[in-house]
Amino acid sequence: MSRFRRGAKVDSRAGFRQEEEGCPVPNGLLKSARKSGQLNLSGRGLSEVPQSVWRLNIDPPEEAQQNLSFAGTDRWWEQTDLTKLLLSSNKLETLSEDVRLLPALVVLDIHDNRIRTLPASLGELEHLQKLILSHNQLTELPLELWKLTNLRCLHLQQNLLEQLPEDLGQLCHLDDLVSGKTDHVSTAVPSLANVIWENICQIVFPRLDLRLLDCSRNHLESVPPVLAQMASLEQLYLRHNKLRFLPELPSCKTLKELHCGNNQIEELDAAHLKHLSALSVLELRDNKVKTLPEEVTLLQGLERLDLTNNDISSVPFGLGTLPKLTSLALEGNPLRTIRRELLTKGTSELLKYLRSRIQDGNPKDEPKTAMTLPSQARINVHAIKTLKTLDYRVVELKDTLADINLGFNKLSTIPVEFSELQQLVHVDLRNNVLTSLPMELEALNKMRSIILSFNRFKAFPDVLYRILTLETILISNNQVGAIDPVRLKALDKLSTLDLQNNDIMQVPPELGNCTSLRALMLDGNPFRNPRAAIVAKGTDALLDYLRSRIPT
Repeated sequence: MSRFRRGAKVDSRAGFRQEEEGCPVPNGLLKSARKSGQLNLSGRGLSEVPQSVWRLNIDPPEEAQQNLSFAGTDRWWEQTDLTKLLLSSNKLETLSEDVRLLPALVVLDIHDNRIRTLPASLGELEHLQKLILSHNQLTELPLELWKLTNLRCLHLQQNLLEQLPEDLGQLCHLDDLVSGKTDHVSTAVPSLANVIWENICQIVFPRLDLRLLDCSRNHLESVPPVLAQMASLEQLYLRHNKLRFLPELPSCKTLKELHCGNNQIEELDAAHLKHLSALSVLELRDNKVKTLPEEVTLLQGLERLDLTNNDISSVPFGLGTLPKLTSLALEGNPLRTIRRELLTKGTSELLKYLRSRIQDGNPKDEPKTAMTLPSQARINVHAIKTLKTLDYRVVELKDTLADINLGFNKLSTIPVEFSELQQLVHVDLRNNVLTSLPMELEALNKMRSIILSFNRFKAFPDVLYRILTLETILISNNQVGAIDPVRLKALDKLSTLDLQNNDIMQVPPELGNCTSLRALMLDGNPFRNPRAAIVAKGTDALLDYLRSRIPT
């Protein structure tokens, strides 16, 4: 008989399989939550919330059985009531009535699950101020929800709700309501969507002191008049509707952001703009706007103007005088007075060009070429198709050269001497074979924009983190695998960052702290989170989402 006994049958995948109880929460995480009052269980594949979460502040923790000494530093009995619970992006189909066991909750986020109904006990959370219910399968809301009179933020978009009840008006402190698209209404009964919204606006909204309202994806053909009377509104989202005109908002004197992208707006005139003096963001991308009135220059607080993909052939040169404008998007328009290559140089250069057209009054003048020699002769480096190295004699222009275009060549390196061109403001190195930049470029302390698209960078050039004057970095269509959000935040003038079509596997949540960004482009990367739907919402929404994912 063999001395080797047959062993018991072994499950080779056991070490990779989650426990039967369904993704139990690690004790270390619960311990931390008792101290901080915050618990983040997002994206853990939970099909139900463990009882240990609901009873977090009721049952003695495990360490209570092991440590009965008052002399230790770990005082398990000193707990903080749970005030913030994040359960988003799981597989939850129900929310337990035991949610009442966390009466101190201020924030409850259960978006991106499969929840069909909400427990009545939700109405017992009298301290709740923020409730995120978006991207679920809710068909109705419990009456008890309207008892949450301290609620300030309620997100309901992407559910199966057919209507919002009049009781919504009882939430007298609500200032952030995102209802967005109700899937059942907008797809099955599109004609009903306008009726429902009309009723909500007439009956519910006048009772609320809203600061943010999202009415996106509701087949709206016009904006109900009562909406124009909401004096407290600061942010209004009307994206993905069927609007033909920009709404006139005579009472919205404090409105700061108006988002009307993806509609059918054809006309924009002075009447639509005269009441929007406080506006800082105007988004009209993907419409049919043909002309931009001169009155747009009266919006002196405007910081971001997005007119991408319209039918605009010319823009007022006075746009160049708007003192706070940091992002002007005009791509996708049949512009006649602005050369296409100028649109790629960033907002600062575009505004500079518009100001110059005011001075000479001749829009037909051709902009100066990229490199001007002391003799006033001009050289177009872009046309030198076979260039593989940069002639060192270019440094003879170091006292005058501000703009250099070396795109569409075969440059594999940039010589160190390039750093002597300390008057450089705009650098275009697109469509070469570059893999790195010399650290000596740190000396270019006047550079505001650099284009590195279509090269062979596998890492974000380290030197760019050190050029604090940069406003625009375009490095799409490379192989960049990661970015450092902490170092990027130091670039406090950076307003445009294009990282499309790279190899970024993870988007660090801390990137949301780069609040100077007005245009962040991440499409075409292999990361799974944030989802494409979030990226498509635009830079502001993307940064907000990333900040919400920062561990606390």
